[in-house]
Amino acid sequence: MEIFLSAIMIMCMRIVDVTISTIRTLMVVQGRKYYAGILGFIEVTVWIFAIRHIMLHIDNLWNILGYSTGFGLGNIIGITLEQKFGLGFIQIYIVSLHFADEIADELRKKKFGVTILPGEGGTGGQAIIVSIIARKRQKEFLEIVEKIDPKAFITIQPSTPYRGYIQTRP
Repeated sequence: MEIFLSAIMIMCMRIVDVTISTIRTLMVVQGRKYYAGILGFIEVTVWIFAIRHIMLHIDNLWNILGYSTGFGLGNIIGITLEQKFGLGFIQIYIVSLHFADEIADELRKKKFGVTILPGEGGTGGQAIIVSIIARKRQKEFLEIVEKIDPKAFITIQPSTPYRGYIQTRP
């Protein structure tokens, strides 16, 4: 019984440290150095306790499997939490052949900042809608676009605003 409890303890520690690692990586990418530093401290402290226990009992296959399982689950949980919280900003480009004005008007009604740029494609002139929004509002934004033009071409990139105003709440 003690062998399995040891493996579960290691698995739990790995879930915690890898989940923190996933969120810390996002903080690094977004330039949030102090949050990244604090999370890194916690992550490595938990990892050291886990690896210490593994090394003391390296002959226990269950501990190694607990370590590996925790790593895999930590990735899944970390990504799931990051998607749920939607930290940071994204930049969205939309090309709609026939509904650009209607999409822009509806997005503005929902308090999204929208810029329409002229573009030239293979079929001639068209409008490109550009918006930088809080990631946590991505689903709401895309639902509006999809409802108006399910065939719109949409790209999404991470964005780090430098200066200016970005509305984060409706």
